[in-house]
Amino acid sequence: MKCMFLKKNCPWPLFSSLFLFSMRWCSQVDVSGTRKAVVIHVPYRLRKAFRKIHVRLVRELEKKFSGKDVIFIATRRIVRPPKKGSAVQRPRSRTLTSVHEAMLEDIVLPAEIVGKRIRYRLDGSKIIKIFLDPKERNNTEYKLETFAAVYRKLSGKDVVFEYPITEA
Repeated sequence: MKCMFLKKNCPWPLFSSLFLFSMRWCSQVDVSGTRKAVVIHVPYRLRKAFRKIHVRLVRELEKKFSGKDVIFIATRRIVRPPKKGSAVQRPRSRTLTSVHEAMLEDIVLPAEIVGKRIRYRLDGSKIIKIFLDPKERNNTEYKLETFAAVYRKLSGKDVVFEYPITEA
């Protein structure tokens, strides 16, 4: 899928904002049998400016791509651990764990992550449970399966998205 297709089909008011963002690349992820998601990678330096128009842009692009969810992710770099005896230290923001955590926050962007649990099974596999903010439930509830599929495709980790049970 070409990123230029996105710029051509974007509504005119958002085009001026979108033109500032040189998209790195786009990919398509199969969520289920009929549903697909479009993952758009944007430069890391533009992530703060991009968050201002994120909600409107996703809404408009989901209208254009009927039946597909649109997710934006900032491009980040993972640096391998330094060799023994090396004087160079790796920044914490370039570790695998840090990049995967930041990617998770980008995927669920309209909502915020309020909790996280890791469940270890007897066979050694892990399932990560992510609890999202209930305030954004109306905007994100239909995308929970998409969030899990995109994160599994990008990081290789199994994750389940839920909303915390509030006591009344």
